[in-house]
Amino acid sequence: MARVFLDANLYFDVTKRGKEELGSLKGNLLFISPLSTHVLFYIYKLKVPDQEMNELEEQLGIVPLTKYIHDKSLEGPTNDFEDNVQLHSAAEANCDFFLTNDEKLLKMKFFGKAKIVESLK
Repeated sequence: MARVFLDANLYFDVTKRGKEELGSLKGNLLFISPLSTHVLFYIYKLKVPDQEMNELEEQLGIVPLTKYIHDKSLEGPTNDFEDNVQLHSAAEANCDFFLTNDEKLLKMKFFGKAKIVESLK
């Protein structure tokens, strides 16, 4: 069983875009940043409470957005604060994999111990 962090774009694929099935990731411990939920609700103009989202998020580990993650994200490794929050959140959760379809992040190959990949296949 791997510890897998879902970048915001993969989280959107699982929740609203229908491109990725959560079932395909079964057997792994899945994590997200609360920042991803914020961005998802903002982009899709979701209202709370949202029963579907509440049920989905019960299956995910939410990595606390701490001052430490905030401060590290202001330092890098990329020039995009949101990407940095995602990467540092994955490191904080001790994830084995960081799932994303962001080409810039995929080129990094690793962040901390997390292998940056497009899928677990």
